[in-house]
Amino acid sequence: MQTEINKAIQVLKQGGLILYPTDTVWGIGCDATNEEAVKKIYKLKEREDSKALICLVADDRMLTRYIKQIPHAAISIFEVADKPTTIIYDDAQNLASNLIANDGSIAIRIPDDDFCFSLSRKLNGALVSTSANISGLPTPKSFKEISKAILKGVDYVVNLHQNKACSKPSSIIKLSNSGVVKVIRA
Repeated sequence: MQTEINKAIQVLKQGGLILYPTDTVWGIGCDATNEEAVKKIYKLKEREDSKALICLVADDRMLTRYIKQIPHAAISIFEVADKPTTIIYDDAQNLASNLIANDGSIAIRIPDDDFCFSLSRKLNGALVSTSANISGLPTPKSFKEISKAILKGVDYVVNLHQNKACSKPSSIIKLSNSGVVKVIRA
């Protein structure tokens, strides 16, 4: 695993895109602070840049770098969630501007996955994590379902878990600083 982390980090630090297994589905990723790399993901996915992308961070300590104020309810959600859960927070900071939604929010997940944890920790920052498909097409359930366009469009394909079927995408909850909680995807 360490060799794959090192290879992926080298690509990420050069502004490249990786294809990697996450705690949910195979994802296309880049350094979440690199605006040019984020543009590459939107182009590869043929996705409008007005549609926000998800980020992964290693832990709640790293989360504090990217969110001005973490609502208390977020900690409770982390503790009770029985499946991967992405939270949309208000007041994003220190991320590529084209990654932050027009309302200033950002979707971030702390994955329960050794590879993703180690990758984020070694990068010392947030990773973009968006499903490995062209926008509007089905999310691949396994590595072998990923399209040739996606495979050719990334700079590095992580050589781990390629025979493992993926689970469903994460739940998404919008958690505003005012205390309003809205389930976007269960």
